[in-house]
Amino acid sequence: MSTPTPAKTKRLPIVIAIIAVLGGGWWWHQHSQSAREAAARNKGGAPMAVGVATVKTMDAPLQLNALGTVNSTYTVTVRSRVDGQLEKIHFDEGQLVKQGQLLAELDARPYQAALTQAEGQLLRDKALLENARLDLARYQQLASQNSIAKQQVDTQQALVHQYEGTVKVDQGAVAAARVNVDYTRITAPVGGRVGLRQVDPGNVVHAGDANGVVVITQTQPINVVFAIPEVNLNAVLQAAAASKSLRVEAWDRDNRHKLADGTLLALDNQLNTSTGTINIKARFANDKQLLFPNQFVNVNLQLGVRKDAVVVPTVAVQLGKVGNYVYTVGGDATVSIAKVRTGPVSGDNTIIEDGLKPGQRVVIDGVDKLRDGAQVKVIDRAAQAKEAASAAAGEAKPRKKRGTGAWGKRHASAAN
Repeated sequence: MSTPTPAKTKRLPIVIAIIAVLGGGWWWHQHSQSAREAAARNKGGAPMAVGVATVKTMDAPLQLNALGTVNSTYTVTVRSRVDGQLEKIHFDEGQLVKQGQLLAELDARPYQAALTQAEGQLLRDKALLENARLDLARYQQLASQNSIAKQQVDTQQALVHQYEGTVKVDQGAVAAARVNVDYTRITAPVGGRVGLRQVDPGNVVHAGDANGVVVITQTQPINVVFAIPEVNLNAVLQAAAASKSLRVEAWDRDNRHKLADGTLLALDNQLNTSTGTINIKARFANDKQLLFPNQFVNVNLQLGVRKDAVVVPTVAVQLGKVGNYVYTVGGDATVSIAKVRTGPVSGDNTIIEDGLKPGQRVVIDGVDKLRDGAQVKVIDRAAQAKEAASAAAGEAKPRKKRGTGAWGKRHASAAN
């Protein structure tokens, strides 16, 4: 191993200094170049590709979107009205039933026996009443002949009234016993869908059982309850005053498929102060049975149509320090900020109350990097999407198999 000479030792710092100077110069050149490119972009030197849309007028449908919960019109826990042993079940779980349909039967023999006893008591007391009335008629005849004291007639008259009261009591007992017999046949109080059976045949059920025999939920018609913000209340009230029935749509959780059409039924009578919303109920015929109790759905409440409204795609509207604004594209392919006053949302569009005129072009794609006065290049996004779809369709076409053309036929015949 050789020992470095003093000359080499003196040249080493100089070499290091030269490398550092060259590296710093290269870094400064790259940094300056990047800064110049950024400045050129900001000054419009390199136009940015943007998608645009034309401001237009249209009859814009107004609607409010909310998340709702499906509620049964009636939910009834079917309980026995009397105590007894459950003998028969006449429904299948999940079945649709009609009002008055027989659902279950209890052992009716104890109540039938009580009815027979009450009817016998009634017959006996009726016979006593009839006999007392005959005696009264005789006493009244004798009294007219002064052959009997008037007190005896009055006593007999009171006895007749007593037996009449007894017969009334007996008639009530017979009616109550007959009702108890009828209660051994459990019927559906409302039409709807029955749930899972809560008790099996052979068990003794009581009128006070909390779970009952089964729960029925009415699903035709069915209701949807949803909440809207307080700021939208006036719009709903005005639309409800203008139209007797506002249309309501129920969509699935992903907001892709419409489940049912309905109408506005009622508004709650007070606002929820903790959430700043008010509950609204809509009714749906639910003919296809696509709405199910406690299901979450997306609700679109239609509030009518705004005639000749100036609209732009909602994606064009930005929010900044100046409030709501859009980027408009001028004839010289430069953009400028236009402050706008927005109105209600209509589908994918937003109504513009002030700040734009029909025919102007606004930027809808590539907004995030724009600056006021920047140069842009307008790109037809629809044409690009159409070309991409055509290219994808062309690639999806199956290629001809080798040997199916004329060359393949010739070689196939030669092989044979």
